[in-house]
Amino acid sequence: MNELYTQYKGLLFKLAYQLTGSVSDSEDVVQDVFLKAMDVNVEQLANPKAYLCKMVTNRCRDLHKTARKKREEYFGEWLPEPFLTSEEDALESVVREDLLSYAMLVLLERLSLAERSVFVLREALGFDYQEIAELLEKSEANCRKLFSRANAKMGQRQEELAPLEGADQEWIQTFLAALKQGNMKQILAMLDQEVVLVSDGGGKAQAAVEPIVTRERVASFLLGPVRQNAMMNGKVAAEIRQINGSYGIVLRSSKGVHTAGLLHVENGVVRNLFFVRNPEKLTYVGE
Repeated sequence: MNELYTQYKGLLFKLAYQLTGSVSDSEDVVQDVFLKAMDVNVEQLANPKAYLCKMVTNRCRDLHKTARKKREEYFGEWLPEPFLTSEEDALESVVREDLLSYAMLVLLERLSLAERSVFVLREALGFDYQEIAELLEKSEANCRKLFSRANAKMGQRQEELAPLEGADQEWIQTFLAALKQGNMKQILAMLDQEVVLVSDGGGKAQAAVEPIVTRERVASFLLGPVRQNAMMNGKVAAEIRQINGSYGIVLRSSKGVHTAGLLHVENGVVRNLFFVRNPEKLTYVGE
């Protein structure tokens, strides 16, 4: 069992995280699954990987109804819980193509659990349709239909199913410098015309209650409240860190981390900005 834990714990965590958007819940799911697996002679199973993935998916299904209710009652916009990753983790994931970007994780919130399960198993973890069908106890045709439906809900075409682009370290440094200098012209040039900014305070930290759209409005927000609170008082440090496999921004004061910022960059300009400010979601970026 120890060998299986070492071999599959990373994969199972990624599966659980991409199904729940919660680091803490995912860690609990993996622990629960391995505790239950101790009562089964997993080594004699024909495919222990599929068996463990099935257990994780079923456990996430149990959490789904409770989580949906909490999100319906959530104040403002809900964003997944971010976590720090190392450069080695990010590069390894790119090679294996088994890590969905944060922007894609946000899009997954549009899906039913069945659609999300098929999409994650297929697109992020590389299972074929026959394996997914056996794991989810559905027909292969149904799984294909669920995958197609998931793409449509997320506004993705098959040819677009590549990892969504992140920003590199130099790009973010330039972006932060423009914010600090209050350079409206440069900030506008770095934003897509239809850029969307989403911030999650959960009613526990100041954040925009609804998404902010268009380049001009986002730039005004960045150079207004964001710059005033984060850049100008001299008491907040802006750090460039690896978050969810790509570069992001961590804002830290003397009291600790208060904001994690993630960006989806496409063709050299920002398409989406995500600011997580709910302190309950910053546990795993506070190192």
